[in-house]
Amino acid sequence: MRGSRVPERDTNGELREAPPPAGGATLRRALGLWLLVLYGLGSIIGAGIYVLVGAVADAAGYGAPMAFLLAGVLAGLTGLSYAELSARFPEAAGAAVYVKEAFGSDALSRLVGGLVVLVGVFLAASLARGAVGYIQRFADLPELPTALALVAGFTLIACLGVAHSVRFAALLTLIEIVGLVIVIAAGTPSLARLPEIWPEMVPNAAAWAGIGSGAFLAFFAFLGFEDIVNMAEETHAAERTLPRAIIATIVLTTLIYGAVALVAVTAVPIERLAGSRAPLELIAQAASWVPAGTLSVIALIAVPNGILITLVMLARILYGMARRGWLPRGLAFVNPVTRTPLRPTFLIGAIVLIFTAGIEFIGLVTLTSAVNLFVFTLVNLALVKLQREGTDGSVAIRVPRWCPPLATACSLALLAVYLFG
Repeated sequence: MRGSRVPERDTNGELREAPPPAGGATLRRALGLWLLVLYGLGSIIGAGIYVLVGAVADAAGYGAPMAFLLAGVLAGLTGLSYAELSARFPEAAGAAVYVKEAFGSDALSRLVGGLVVLVGVFLAASLARGAVGYIQRFADLPELPTALALVAGFTLIACLGVAHSVRFAALLTLIEIVGLVIVIAAGTPSLARLPEIWPEMVPNAAAWAGIGSGAFLAFFAFLGFEDIVNMAEETHAAERTLPRAIIATIVLTTLIYGAVALVAVTAVPIERLAGSRAPLELIAQAASWVPAGTLSVIALIAVPNGILITLVMLARILYGMARRGWLPRGLAFVNPVTRTPLRPTFLIGAIVLIFTAGIEFIGLVTLTSAVNLFVFTLVNLALVKLQREGTDGSVAIRVPRWCPPLATACSLALLAVYLFG
C-alpha cells in the first residue's frame, strides 16, 4: 500500500517504542485505561450538557432520552472506527495518520491535522472567554486579563508530565460528573411519574422526526471521544488500551446523558424544560438538599477543564505531525526532564493567547461540529479502504466490515443536515 507503515512489534507482540527524533527523548507512557477514560469523559462532558437537554427536549419532547441514546449509537459507530484505527496505528497525530495510511496523501493528511488544530485553537480561545463569564458571577475580575491568565496557567500545567496534567484534568472531570450525579439524584423521586408519561416517551411514526432532530443536536454533546487517540504514545499497551478507552468512554457518556435526560423530562414540565437555558438548574432547585448555585460552580469548573484538555490534545497533534515530517522537525522534540513536547505546547499556548486577546467571544460549536463530521467521514472511509485491502492481520480489535460504511453514511447525513438543514 502506498505510504503505509505497519508499526513494529517486539518478540512478545508489543508495539516497539517509537524512535526519538534525532536521538532525543521519547514521550513517557504513563496513562492506563481508566485515566484515559477520564480524559475522554473530560473531552466530551462539558458545560454544554447543562443547557443542551433543554434544546433536545424542545425538538424531541418526551422522546429526549431516546434522542440521546440514538446519538450515542451514532457516535459509537465512528468510535468503533477510531478504535480499530488506533489499534492499527497508535500515534499522536491520530486522524491525520489514519488518512495518510489509507490514501497515501501527505496533502490530505496535513489538511486533516490542520483543520483539527485550527478548530481546537478557536475552541480553546472561546472557552477561555466563556469561562470568565462564570468567574464573574463570583468575583469582579476584568475579562481579558482573566481569560489570558487561564490560558497561560493551563499551558504551564500542560507542560508538566502527562500523568500530572491528565490527572489534574481527570480530577476536574470527576467534579463535572458529580454535578450530573447530583442532578440525577435530585430528579430520581420524579421517576414515579414514569408510568404516566411512558406512552409519550415510546416513539410512534410521527414522533421519529422529532427524535431524529433531537439526536442531531445531542450528537454534538458526544464530540471529544476522538481526542483520546492523540494520547497514543503516552499510553501503556496503546494498541489494546486505546480501543477499550474509546468504547468505554462512549458507553459511559451515553448512560450518563440518558439518565440525565430521563430525570429531566419526568421532573420538569416539558414546556418549561424546552424553553429553559439552564434546564438542569430547574431539577436541582426542586431538591431542598442541593445548595443554591451548585451547578453554576460545577459549570465554572467544566469550561476551564475543556481548555486544559484541548491544549494537551493540540500539542500532541503538532508533535505527531512533526514526527511524520508534516511540520518542522523541531516540534517533535521531547523535553528529557518532563518527557512532554514542550515546544508544541508553548506554541499552541501562544497561539491560543493571541486569539483569546483578539476576539470578544467566538461561539464555534456548529463550526467545530461541521469540521469534525468532515474528519469523521475521512476517517471512516480510511478504515473502509484498509479493511478491503486486508492489511495488518495482527490488529488487536477488528470491527465488523459493515460498521465503517454505515458510520460514513451517518457522518455524511449529519453533515448534510448541518449544511442544508
